[in-house]
Amino acid sequence: MQSEPQAIDRPFIQSGRSKASDVRVRNLGDRVFYVTARTLASCVIVLALLLVADLFRGAWESIRQFGLGFIVGTTWDPVARIFGTLPTIIGTLVKAAIGLLLAVPISIGAAVFITFYVPKWVRPIISYPIELLAGIPSIVFGLWGLFVMVPVIRTAQIWLKAHFGWFFLFDGPAVYGVGVLSGSVILAIMVIPIVTAISRDILLTVPRLQIEGMLALGATKWEAISKVALPYARVGLVGAVILGLGRAIGETMAITMVGGNAFTIIQSLFDPVHSMASQIASEFTEATYSLYVSSLIYVGLVLFGITICVSLLAQLLIWRLSKGKVAIFE
Repeated sequence: MQSEPQAIDRPFIQSGRSKASDVRVRNLGDRVFYVTARTLASCVIVLALLLVADLFRGAWESIRQFGLGFIVGTTWDPVARIFGTLPTIIGTLVKAAIGLLLAVPISIGAAVFITFYVPKWVRPIISYPIELLAGIPSIVFGLWGLFVMVPVIRTAQIWLKAHFGWFFLFDGPAVYGVGVLSGSVILAIMVIPIVTAISRDILLTVPRLQIEGMLALGATKWEAISKVALPYARVGLVGAVILGLGRAIGETMAITMVGGNAFTIIQSLFDPVHSMASQIASEFTEATYSLYVSSLIYVGLVLFGITICVSLLAQLLIWRLSKGKVAIFE
């Protein structure tokens, strides 16, 4: 009589032990995955810190000689060994800002059209060319801009100067075609596919029930989009714009080919101008002594700092938006 309970209890004991063993195995797997993921994430941070340290090491000679005056300096004279990079900072920010100003309305509008107005079977047909444009190398955009876009821009500049030359933005040299306006337009063309593709994916995540509920209450389709879809997706849309801004700030070859590459503080949209990235790309092979090379690396360090500041401001903006505050800068 006593052997039967033992025979009955043994399977339960073995089952309990196997479950405990499975839990330990799962916990071990979780710990291994956690440690691996944390190590890989730490490697990214370490690589970023090593990059900053290497930039500081390379730029140290220029930092020691010019200090923060390098950032506000307006003279770039390799012969006299005097270097300052303020014109390239202004050129980079102005062209990126104008490019975004042109690109964002088109990108968001295209994303809204693809998401809410195009039939589902047509979306892949329209989306594929957009995604294809996002992957085209910048040198291809630069060649197209130099041989196709710049002549059109030159004609537009001549017309603008003839009719609106009294306004300071249109009072520059209109015979070249290369300059701030051409650089901004090529940046807008390069940014539009990126922002459009990401914005489309963000808008597709909006719950259809919310939009259909608005339509059922008598709202028009535009009212449902503007009052439900866009507010719901605003954080993601801001993130898409920030990604486009990062592409615009760091763009090199296309800007080098259509920007004009003149180290001057811009006074009109027609002035040729350097960006920070294009200056590094076009002059690095000509740097014949250490201070020259160090100054170009210093330009890269400043560009890296600007990118970090823009990213931090973007994170702050996204955080404020995610808290539901519409008025960001009150």
